[in-house]
Amino acid sequence: MRRTKDVARKDHAKRILLWLFAGILVLLGGLGYGVVKHDATWAPKLGLDLSGGTQIILEPRLEDGEQVSQEQLQEARDIIVQRIDAQGTTGAEVTTQGDSNIVVAMPGTPTKEQEEAISASSQMQFRPVLATDIGSEEAAREMQGEQPSGTQSPTSGSDSSSSSTGSSPKSSSATKSSSTSSSSSKDSSTSSDGGAQSIEAPAEPSEPSSTSSATPSDSGSPSPSGSESSAPAQPGQAPAPTDWKPTGEPTGPTDPNNISTQLWKDFQDLDCSNPPDEKPANNEDEAIVACDEQGQVKYVLGPMVVAGKEIADAEAGYQVGAQGQQTNTPEISLSLTSTGRDQYGEISKEMVKLPEPSPGVSPPGSYNALAAVLDSQVLTAPGFNEAIPNGQASITGFTIDEARSLAKSLKFGSLPLSFDVQTRQEISPTLGSEQLRYGIIAGIVGLLIVFGYALMQYRALSVVVVGSMLIAFLITYLAIALLAWGYNYRLDMAGVTGLIIAIGVTADSFIVYFERVRDELREGRNLRAAVEAGWARAKGTILVADGVNFLAAAILYLLASSGVRGFAFTLGLTTLIDLAIFWLFTHPMLTILARRKFFASGHPWSGFDVNTLREAKVRYRGRGQVDIENPVVVPAEGGAR
Repeated sequence: MRRTKDVARKDHAKRILLWLFAGILVLLGGLGYGVVKHDATWAPKLGLDLSGGTQIILEPRLEDGEQVSQEQLQEARDIIVQRIDAQGTTGAEVTTQGDSNIVVAMPGTPTKEQEEAISASSQMQFRPVLATDIGSEEAAREMQGEQPSGTQSPTSGSDSSSSSTGSSPKSSSATKSSSTSSSSSKDSSTSSDGGAQSIEAPAEPSEPSSTSSATPSDSGSPSPSGSESSAPAQPGQAPAPTDWKPTGEPTGPTDPNNISTQLWKDFQDLDCSNPPDEKPANNEDEAIVACDEQGQVKYVLGPMVVAGKEIADAEAGYQVGAQGQQTNTPEISLSLTSTGRDQYGEISKEMVKLPEPSPGVSPPGSYNALAAVLDSQVLTAPGFNEAIPNGQASITGFTIDEARSLAKSLKFGSLPLSFDVQTRQEISPTLGSEQLRYGIIAGIVGLLIVFGYALMQYRALSVVVVGSMLIAFLITYLAIALLAWGYNYRLDMAGVTGLIIAIGVTADSFIVYFERVRDELREGRNLRAAVEAGWARAKGTILVADGVNFLAAAILYLLASSGVRGFAFTLGLTTLIDLAIFWLFTHPMLTILARRKFFASGHPWSGFDVNTLREAKVRYRGRGQVDIENPVVVPAEGGAR
C-alpha cells in the first residue's frame, strides 16, 4: 500500500511538470503567432525612460480674457491620465507646464486613435436637437433605408431607462446617428424579451409644448416671400426655411427660439464633409451647430442641459432580457451623479412628449433627441422612450465595438477645458540603453550570487534552484512580451528594478522549503517523508509571505505615480510567478529527486547528508530567520562561569 501511494505521488509530480511545460509552450506559441501574424515582437517593449517616445503639448482653447485656474488644469490632467490608462498605454507621463498647458509624454509612437483620444479633450455635453440636415442624398437614402417603414429619425440612437430597483428594466431604441463610433449601417433595433423595441415616429408632429414650436410656421415666423426650402418637406412637416428668425425669447433649452438668425445661416453654410479647421465656440448657455463624426449629418443643438462631468460611469455590454437572460443586443449602461440624475430626469420628462426628427431634414423645432457632444462633434443623439428619473439609462443601437468605444468617450469625456495640440515631437530617452545594460548586469550578478550560495549550501540540490530560477525567468519574459503585444505594456527602469528584487523573493521561497525538509531529516524521517512533511509546513509560510508582497505591490500600483507603478507591476507579476513555480516545479522536482538513490541515501554532495545537518550550529531558515543551536549563555556579572 505504501509503495502504491509512493508511486502515485511520483506520477502526480510528473503530470504537474508536464502541465507546466505545456503552459510554457502555449505562451511561446501565442507570442510566436503574434510575431508572425500581427505586430508582436520577441523582445519586450521599453518605456519612455529607456527608448524615448512622443511628446504632445496641449494648449487650452480660451475665449478673450478667459483664464485657466489650477483646479481646472489639474482636473483636466487627471482625466487625460484616465483616458491614456483606458487605452492600455503604460509608462506615459502627463504633467502641467506653466499656468495653462498640459504635456503628455508617451513611449514609442502613439496610434492615430490614441492621439485623437488625447487631443479631443473638450467638455462632454448633452444638448437637445433643434434641427438636423443630412449632407447628401445618398446618406439620406441610406438612413431612411435602415428605418422600419421609413418613419424613424436619422438622428437618434437609443436611450432607455432602467426602472426603479426591484422591477425589470425596460429599454427602447430609436434610430441612431450615422457616426462611425456610435452607429452602424444597419438597423440595430431588435425585439426580444426586455430588449430594444423600435419606435415609429408619428406621421404628424404632436402638438408643441408651451415652451416650443414644432415648425417655423407654427412659431409665426414664416420664410421670406419667394424663398425656397433647403430640402423637400417630409410628410406632415413644414419645409425647412432658408432664412429663420426667432419669434421671441427662448423659454427653455428645447425651444427653437434658441436659434438665432446668424446661427441658422451658419447651419446652412456648414459642410460636414469639409468642416472648417477652426472649431466653433462651445458656449454651454447658447445653441451651437455641430456635425456627426462621419460627416454626414449636421445639427443645430440647444443649450447644454447635462454636463459630461455628471456621468458617474458608462459601461458597454450586452442587454439583459426581462427573464434575466443575456440578449445579442449591445448596449451602453449609463449612470449619472445625483445632480445629473435630476437634470437628466427633467429633460427626459419634457422630451419624451415631443416628436422625433424626420428621416431627411428636420427644420427648427422641438424634438425627442438628446445629443452627446464632444469637441463640437455629435457622438450619438438618442431619443427617449420614457422618462428617466433614476439616473440609470441604457443606450442601444450599436455594434459591441462601437458601444465600447462610445462608452470610453462618455466615461472619460468630461474635461473642464478644451485643448488643441500645440506641438508634437519625438523625445529621446531620459536614461537610455546604458542604464538598461547596467540593470541587466545587476540582475546577472544577483543570479550568480544566488547560484553560488545554493551550490555551497545545498550542493547537488542546487539543480532545483537553477531550474526554478531559469523557468521563472522564461515565464516572466514571455509574460512581459505578451503584455507588450496585447496591452502595450512598456518595461521601464523601475520595472527592471522590480525584476531584480524578484530574484531574492524566488530564492527565499526555496530556502524556506529546503530548510523545512532538513528539519524533518534531523528529526529522523527518511527523505521521502521529509519532503512531504516539509512541504506541508513550508507552503503556508510562503503563501503568507508572497501574499504580503503582492498586497504591497497592489497598493503601490493603485496609489503611486507612474514611475513607482512600473516597479509595483513587475513585483506583483513576479510574485505570482514565484508561487506558480513553487507549486508546479520546485515541489514536484523535489518529490521526484527524493526517489533517486543519490539523494535518498544522504550522499554528502546531495544536500541531505544527515550527519552534516546535525553538526550545524547555525541554520538560516529563510525570510530573515536564523536558528542557533546550543547557544553560549553569558552569566550575570559576578556570577559563576
